[in-house]
Amino acid sequence: MKIPPPIIPILALALGILPACNSSNPYGDLSGRTVYLESLGQPAGSSRTPGSGQRDNVSYWDGSGASGPPSIRISLGQQRARFYKGGTLVGISQISSGREGFKTPTGSYKITQKSANHRSNLYGVWKTSDGTVINNDVDVRKTPNPPPGARYEGAPMPYFMRITSSGVGMHAGYLPGFPASHGCIRMPEKMAQHFFHHVRHGTPVTVSY
Repeated sequence: MKIPPPIIPILALALGILPACNSSNPYGDLSGRTVYLESLGQPAGSSRTPGSGQRDNVSYWDGSGASGPPSIRISLGQQRARFYKGGTLVGISQISSGREGFKTPTGSYKITQKSANHRSNLYGVWKTSDGTVINNDVDVRKTPNPPPGARYEGAPMPYFMRITSSGVGMHAGYLPGFPASHGCIRMPEKMAQHFFHHVRHGTPVTVSY
């Protein structure tokens, strides 16, 4: 039986074939709502983010009883961030690092800033006075001036932990299952909270492939 063309997109959406969001959008989806791939804090395989189709079977935190100086090791190849206390692994988080053209830099760094309600001053959206998003992937270095009647709003970067002077850091954000950021290291919101509350200024962070 030949399926009429208008029915095909509906069937594809029902089967989860069509993409759930725009991976280049710092807000996570076209509505401007930030979408997070939630971490577990409970047995693996039990959490799914609405609309993402992604299941987090990796992220966990078990650092309440551990002691010692914190440190973080990030593997871009594995798309994982590992948190240590005194050399003991206490947590692992899935991440989404920089996409092609915006690669997350490798090297040895330290936390230089913590900002729980941070917003980007480089990437965001243009909104009209009534809140309508008219451009959801703005880079102010390329298009610094919004059109008449619009304003710039920086992309939300909750629980931001800066590691480079150029603005790269770790924060809660959208995880599509592959590198998709402008260079930052995105984490599930619950994992970003854990990392944020257990790091301090000067905490070493190693980024490698």
